[in-house]
Amino acid sequence: MTEIVKIDPLNPDQSTIKYAAKFIIDGKLVAFPTETVYGLGADTFNSKAIRKIFEVKGRPIDNPLIVHVSDISQLNRVAYDVPEKAIKLIERFWPGPLTIIFKRRNEVPPEVSAYLPTVAVRMPAHPIALALIRESKTPIAAPSANVSSRPSPTTAEHVIKDLYGKIDLIIDGGETLYGVESTILNIQLDTPKLLRPGAIPLEEIENVIGRVDVSEAALAEKPYQLVAEAPGMKYRHYAPKAPMFLVEGELDRIVKKIVELAREDMLKGLKVGVLATKETYELYPESFNIIVLGSRSEPYTIAHNLFKSLRLMDELNVDKIYAEGLPMKGILFAVQNRLRKASGHNIIRV
Repeated sequence: MTEIVKIDPLNPDQSTIKYAAKFIIDGKLVAFPTETVYGLGADTFNSKAIRKIFEVKGRPIDNPLIVHVSDISQLNRVAYDVPEKAIKLIERFWPGPLTIIFKRRNEVPPEVSAYLPTVAVRMPAHPIALALIRESKTPIAAPSANVSSRPSPTTAEHVIKDLYGKIDLIIDGGETLYGVESTILNIQLDTPKLLRPGAIPLEEIENVIGRVDVSEAALAEKPYQLVAEAPGMKYRHYAPKAPMFLVEGELDRIVKKIVELAREDMLKGLKVGVLATKETYELYPESFNIIVLGSRSEPYTIAHNLFKSLRLMDELNVDKIYAEGLPMKGILFAVQNRLRKASGHNIIRV
């Protein structure tokens, strides 16, 4: 049986946090909110609990987890040889949605890092997450609290739909802030490399440490076939139930193409959904099932709404989804990455 507790995200009740921490200490699985999405957490040093995460999510064992810490002393328990550039990033962005790849200490079970010599670490900026980690007195390894390949959860209700009855505790702390996962950066290279775009834009990182290379996986133009150094690189993620197609190009051409394709599908008797933006939704026929992500002038709103919009498409029971492509800059780089992966790289360029 899965227990559910509610906690005020701004003023977490310490007694409830202590109750939840006991689950982590006892080797159980706890879903909890972060500023990005909900995570499914376990004691980083408990191999049995870590394996249970992979089992309940249906997560491939070669897809690493992120270790969440509450202070630098916990970072030093899981990683060593911290480079100067990493220190600059930590000073600027932690707590916050930036995950950094470090060298892994032997004390960290290899399952956490998909048997790689590295470990992905971040310090979340959510009061509940930080309080839970502190009270548990251990770094918490946590991927997103959903079934693998499904859209990431941004509310406790999303977690309940995916994992109720499979995990021990769900902390309901309301809706998450960013709505997309953390940015992941490999700092172990001469030139740092962006492995996954996320809530911290690439441009802000380069302002701190200079040029950053962008991995093929981050661009997500095609399936990534190499070893996954971090979560979100190799497998199809974030996907709704219906087949999805991402249409990229000039905005007027995107709208025209989606209208054309959707009308053809509707003539075949299919129910079609469209992920549109505030600037374009009135250009689509009312017979389409349109969900507005937000305005292109408010990119953080689009990011915040992305995963819950994909889940809403499931509730609408559509047969096919078309999504508008977005510029790959700022936080929209992360949104575009998620759309490309959610579509299974079914990209139509116009």
